[in-house]
Amino acid sequence: MTELPRIVIAGAGLAGMCAAERLRELGFDGEIVILGAEPGLPTYRPALTKQFLSGEFSERDLVIAPAHQLDVVWRFNTPAYRLDPLRRLVFLPGGEVLDYDGLVIASGVEARRLPTGIHGHPRVTVLRTITDAARVRTALTNSREQVVVIGSGFIGCELTASLRAMGHQVTLVGRSPRLMGELLDGELGTRLTELHRRKGVQLQLGTKVAGWAPRPSAVELRLSNGRVLSASHVVVAVGSVPAVSWLRDSGADLADGVVCEPSCHVAGLTDVVAAGDVASWPNLRFGPRAHRVEHWTNAMEMGRAAAESLLSGREGALPYTPVPRFWSEQFGLQIQAAGMPALGPVRRAMDQGTPGGHTVSGFFLDNRLTGVVGFDNTPAVLRHTAELRGRVATGADRVQPVPESLRA
Repeated sequence: MTELPRIVIAGAGLAGMCAAERLRELGFDGEIVILGAEPGLPTYRPALTKQFLSGEFSERDLVIAPAHQLDVVWRFNTPAYRLDPLRRLVFLPGGEVLDYDGLVIASGVEARRLPTGIHGHPRVTVLRTITDAARVRTALTNSREQVVVIGSGFIGCELTASLRAMGHQVTLVGRSPRLMGELLDGELGTRLTELHRRKGVQLQLGTKVAGWAPRPSAVELRLSNGRVLSASHVVVAVGSVPAVSWLRDSGADLADGVVCEPSCHVAGLTDVVAAGDVASWPNLRFGPRAHRVEHWTNAMEMGRAAAESLLSGREGALPYTPVPRFWSEQFGLQIQAAGMPALGPVRRAMDQGTPGGHTVSGFFLDNRLTGVVGFDNTPAVLRHTAELRGRVATGADRVQPVPESLRA
């Protein structure tokens, strides 16, 4: 063990960096080591499918530096590959072993890959990182050939809108009969689908890729509906999976990411918390079931909350009860969401009197609002967000002192 207490943060993304910032703000002056598979500081991911892809932003524009000097040890290109929580050891490449007094798991997610895909082919990119986005941008420079986007969710739709705005011929392939079908209700989903169609996007929905055939100057895709597409480049954006392979033998519950208690403490492990996309926890504002939230603001807020809980200890920690929120812009349409819509199986129009159809949908569980999604209606979304925030007291104004075991 080191003379000073050491906190290890496994993950050099936004959640990990925000956890480190909060540790220093709360007075922790021991050693902080940040491990990450990433090659450098966190990047602003929401811009990858928009300003970066179009060339408006460079890689340097997307780098997010800490708000102030953190006095931490950054270990880039150094992913953790095993955890021994009983001995408080993190195993690193090359046989290196790092001990810790406290651990923050912020290893994020990995891009989901199609089981039948020809991944690694120069004309196929699985989109997740800035390196992936740069590869797409380079491949499409001075090209107006057909591009195929696989994935009709949040990222796939944003990517498609950006590529179309740049003048590319785009076909979007998705399993859902409507765009963003897992989030939007029937009316809003249909409106978004028709918007893409009006803007010239070729849609192949309710289908999937059944076969791939690389050609000298293209990739040929055979769809389950019998259609055959030829693409100069294929971009796969079909979601993500939690990066938890290094935790397989740790004793942590990995049912969906790293299962945590309401305070971000990892269930069953001592002095270990989790934050960001990899963490699954019961947000008591919405109920007792654990869920993951893969959104930019949650990575920031949960990184800070996890740091507070680690220093407070299990007994003194407060539950983390945010109102998640996210947004998207596609062909000038502002899509805003708040709460946890996925928890509400019942979907209702919230402003049926609006000419041309409703612009905000509410999601309900047992007649209790769990989330809202709105099209070009910021005031209504903000009003319902305030309603969700007022549901329970979060106790966010309370900050626990640093326990003696973690004081320098």
